[in-house]
Amino acid sequence: MARIICIDDDKDILDTCEVILQGQGHTVETAINGKEGFEKASKFNPDLIILDVMMDDSTEGFHTAYKFRQVEALKHTPILMLTSVNETSPQKFSAKDGEFLPIDAFMEKPVKPKEFLAKVKELLALKKEQVNVEGRKA
Repeated sequence: MARIICIDDDKDILDTCEVILQGQGHTVETAINGKEGFEKASKFNPDLIILDVMMDDSTEGFHTAYKFRQVEALKHTPILMLTSVNETSPQKFSAKDGEFLPIDAFMEKPVKPKEFLAKVKELLALKKEQVNVEGRKA
């Protein structure tokens, strides 16, 4: 199965993602912020990155996504942005933001496990050339 890293400052979200994903046979690593997530991902070599937006600051996930795209070993790893940023931000984000952000999917918390797993499966099936590495749709 796949190697997946979940980066979120909410321990409950991390625990939930870990249980759901491990229940499907995936190996899961977790991190509580972008810095820790980047360090762990560099060693863990994930097949998928699940990333929150608001952690140590309100846009940390955006900056972390760009940072992942600067490292050759992680550049083509799909990124699922799983966040509740729309609850607190006056600017609303959607799947269309993949046109500007180097992410492959955007899901709003809370997410239903079945929908979450379907999106994970979809992203894990992406070919290297299909990953949104430049902030635009391929």
